[in-house]
Amino acid sequence: MVVSPNLESTTVLVTGGAGFIGSNLCDRIIELGYTVRCLDNFMTGKRENIEHLLEHPRFTLLETDLRDYDGCVEAVNGVEIIMHQAALGSVPRSVDDPRTTNAINITGTLNLFDAAQRAGVRRIVYAGSSSAYGDSPVLPKEETHHGDPLSPYAVTKYVGELYGSVFSSLYDMQFITLRYFNVFGPRQDPEGMYAAVIPKFISCMIDGDAPTIFGDGEQTRDFTHIKNVVDGNILAMTTSNPKAINQTFNIAAGARTSVNHLFNCIRDLLAERDPSISEMIPIYVDERPGDIPHSTASIDKAKELLGFNPTINVDEGLKMAIDWYWNSLN
Repeated sequence: MVVSPNLESTTVLVTGGAGFIGSNLCDRIIELGYTVRCLDNFMTGKRENIEHLLEHPRFTLLETDLRDYDGCVEAVNGVEIIMHQAALGSVPRSVDDPRTTNAINITGTLNLFDAAQRAGVRRIVYAGSSSAYGDSPVLPKEETHHGDPLSPYAVTKYVGELYGSVFSSLYDMQFITLRYFNVFGPRQDPEGMYAAVIPKFISCMIDGDAPTIFGDGEQTRDFTHIKNVVDGNILAMTTSNPKAINQTFNIAAGARTSVNHLFNCIRDLLAERDPSISEMIPIYVDERPGDIPHSTASIDKAKELLGFNPTINVDEGLKMAIDWYWNSLN
């Protein structure tokens, strides 16, 4: 592709750029012609996610921790746009270790925002979370709904939104928050006790082990393929619509899927490759503290103001994800 000189001279900082979402985002921003600076401390990010970019002339890696303010100052120097993806994820992990979650997600985010405003960064796209809706029972979730947070992780992600709002009004910065709903797809880590449900299910079944379902499996989520999320980020990064600035948007598929249905779909797709998987039955255990029973997003606002339109539904996304995991795990 022919790269515009204007885009080449625009440096975009992707925090958490070696992570699942961040690395997919780095790929797309490089493809569009921008210069990318990737910040990651590799606590949860993986070097192999960005290995193919390390020699690219428009890509730079900074191995820095957001808790290091001087490192944040270095990272934002000369940057015009920040895609703030870095966070210590997982509700259960935050319940087990709230202090580290707070230090990275709140103190680290404040360090970044403060360094950014002093450096004159024009726009920050903040990776929010559907956990910000807390115990609000209203479905689908609209951006104006509020509930009490159910986990330390939810608190930290919502505080990041509040800091963004304050910084936008005090320092005339442009902030856009994208609340993600259960993102899945290539490069999502299937390992560890805090792995997300889709890669965990796929990994377990490929290994011949029955996956664990917390609760009765009838809880629902708005599972959203990574391509939809990257699309939403690019729209937020590039929008010139003044009505979209300093706003919060749901980024999701806009559909409900139960965990039981998810298991059945994954089992059926994997059984096409390994017929023995067709007989697998999940193991049900007690529900986890901090989990919500149901979550589905309204994406009307993102459609109207950003032009967001998810192009991959859950079934299509699962087929794509299984193709990737089958090749990478076998």
